[in-house]
Amino acid sequence: MARDIYHNTVRDALIADGWTITNDPFPIVFGGHNMYVGLGVERMLAAERGNRHIAVKVKSFVGGSEVDDLGLALGQYMLYRGLMQEEDAERTLYLGVSRKIFEGLFQQPLGRFTSEEFHVKMLVFDPDERAIHRWIE
Repeated sequence: MARDIYHNTVRDALIADGWTITNDPFPIVFGGHNMYVGLGVERMLAAERGNRHIAVKVKSFVGGSEVDDLGLALGQYMLYRGLMQEEDAERTLYLGVSRKIFEGLFQQPLGRFTSEEFHVKMLVFDPDERAIHRWIE
């Protein structure tokens, strides 16, 4: 299984933000197929809120076409989100994208449409700072 080029960057950013990595990669088994989301993480919140569990599918968008990369990322995100709702409903899936991709592609009409139409939650990271820039709910 090949990891995205930003996998370790996002892992480091999550750890620096107080998250605990629970699975690297996060496995999904469904119908005899083994699939892997980039990272499974959890964070302790206030006691009355319990634990918050997330998974992050990191995508670098370094292919020859942003549209093709967007289609691949969206397809994987929707597939994994659906399977996780069946198998691990407490865990929320995020698409991890760099700040450059978010401020470029996802601020253009196609990216905005895609994220809004398909309700894509995103973790936006700065690869140079190895830090989380923002969460998009």
